[in-house]
Amino acid sequence: MFTGIIETQGKLEAIRHEGTNVHFTLSSSFTDELRIDQSVAHDGCCLTVVDIQGKSYTVTAIQETLNKTNLGHWNVGHSVNLERCMAAGGRFDGHIVQGHVDTTAECISINDLNGSWEYTFSYIGDQLTVEKGSITVNGVSLTVVNSQANQFSVCIIPYTYEHTNFNELKVGSPVNLEFDIIGKYVARLMGQSC
Repeated sequence: MFTGIIETQGKLEAIRHEGTNVHFTLSSSFTDELRIDQSVAHDGCCLTVVDIQGKSYTVTAIQETLNKTNLGHWNVGHSVNLERCMAAGGRFDGHIVQGHVDTTAECISINDLNGSWEYTFSYIGDQLTVEKGSITVNGVSLTVVNSQANQFSVCIIPYTYEHTNFNELKVGSPVNLEFDIIGKYVARLMGQSC
């Protein structure tokens, strides 16, 4: 389980294709603390560490992961939001994040509010957001400020802008979304598919 509080950004160093799998090698400030078989959220997508070499480590994405996330759009040099799984007894700062990306969205506008930024995203599907509810965008736990059918906005404070890859997003950028797990269960109970 994760909380959506980004620890650091990693840099994508290499991409290697093997059949339908893709191996991503990244460098990060906490590589020396990782171990093989550890779960790490990459732009909100939970991936398993399969190799560690010096300051770099490798994770593998299967076709299902590539189909549901923005990982297929990654290029060498891409900055990736990273969060290790929550330690038992750790402080719960964000919201419940599973690292299971539901779908991708497209950034359709960025509004500079002279001290913060409002990002609006559009997505396809029947998942729901609610104003003042939680959403995970590229692994970042955020509060929805404007919710419409298949569209929502979030506001980003300067700290988040500077310490995540939100500062690299442009109109048209694809992002990973994980909808609030409690909302998904409520929707299922109410007869909506999520």
